[in-house]
Amino acid sequence: MTFGESVVKFYKSLKITSALPAGVEVMNPIASKETFAVLKEFYLKYFSDNNQRVFLFGINPGRFGGGITGIPFTDPVTLEKDCGIINPFNKRGETSAEFIYKMIDKWGGAEKFYSSFYITAVSPLGFIKDGKNYNYYDDNKLLTAVESFIVSTVKAQLKFPCRKDVAICIGTGKNFDYFSGINAVHNFFDKIIAVPHPRYIMQYERKKIKSHIGNYVKVLNEALNS
Repeated sequence: MTFGESVVKFYKSLKITSALPAGVEVMNPIASKETFAVLKEFYLKYFSDNNQRVFLFGINPGRFGGGITGIPFTDPVTLEKDCGIINPFNKRGETSAEFIYKMIDKWGGAEKFYSSFYITAVSPLGFIKDGKNYNYYDDNKLLTAVESFIVSTVKAQLKFPCRKDVAICIGTGKNFDYFSGINAVHNFFDKIIAVPHPRYIMQYERKKIKSHIGNYVKVLNEALNS
């Protein structure tokens, strides 16, 4: 089984069975046949091997990026423009995806990037409350409810060919704090390096995009060559 086939099987198996706090709903993109089809095409295209990759962990899928395409930090626009995968979705862009693919372009393009890196999320399923994105750490009750799911999905992905000496956390605040904490307990990776979240960069430091892209490339190089 190739890396990509393992990823497709993993996403197909995802399910949260624990009771969530009132008003919080699970967002599972691949419940849609259209999303599952493009997700499968993407992973079989870029991960049709068993190369060891450095893992990057975001927070959880958002409504306008991975929540539509099923692919972390990839909206319908970047999926078609940068990954060459035609899709039926409304071509609405998402700022985090815009940043990530500017960085991927700087790296040398999707094929080169994904041959060395795999992007996932601390919680590979997303959440919605009052019609808006809701992060797994926004509510202690939610975090308690999904912690076993989070731990089990990290362990499942560690069965893919991966570098266990280092991982990258996308988000220097709560995401890094939580992921570092469970890593200390479960010893998933020897070291976790944090980079600022693209949403923060695009919202508060858009004028410094080039500098942040340079920092991402530097951190990725350090991880790859460590």
